Amino acid sequence: MDTPRPAPGEEINTGPETVPRLAATVILLRGGGDGLEVLLAQRNPKARFMGGAWVFPGGAVNTDDGDGEAGRKAAAIRELIEETGVVLDDSDGLLAFSRWITPAVVKIRYDTWFYLAIAPYGAQPRVDGTEMVDARWFEPQEALRAYRAGEIMLVFPTIKHLEQLSSFASANALVAHARTRTVEPVQPRVIGTGETARIVLPGEPGYDD
Repeated sequence: MDTPRPAPGEEINTGPETVPRLAATVILLRGGGDGLEVLLAQRNPKARFMGGAWVFPGGAVNTDDGDGEAGRKAAAIRELIEETGVVLDDSDGLLAFSRWITPAVVKIRYDTWFYLAIAPYGAQPRVDGTEMVDARWFEPQEALRAYRAGEIMLVFPTIKHLEQLSSFASANALVAHARTRTVEPVQPRVIGTGETARIVLPGEPGYDD
């Protein structure tokens, strides 16, 4: 799959480096031991930042959410409710999966924790039509196919997470794996400018140039 360019609204910063804002995201799963589907929601195409992109529900951590992991999990649960109407009973069901930091040259930056969570039985997403205009369950491979076919828009972190998730046969297998992993921060870099700009991950060619 081609390496994506920066997402819509990701302006290159020409001034001092922006301090990333703490954020939390929920990768909501269903399928149990029989399969794996994830919930993606479509941002309003009119939004300045990532307009039209299909993303995992999430957003910035507010002061009312609290501090540390408890605050991040509270924000994740709140954003899931606000964006999709899906309610998680408590934060114990959230399992830290990854942590991504927006490239240093981008103007709007986030330090985002991604949490796995099993969807409540029968959960049906409902969007408000303002911030999010659609929400669907996707098998990871199907979401990537739809992206390649131009049917949906995905941004770099979502693509890379879907690629990881697509290697698991079931939600249970994914959760079992996640319980064994150590979460380390990942900070991609933007290489080049304008139409030639592309995003690379640590260890890929060009990252340390």
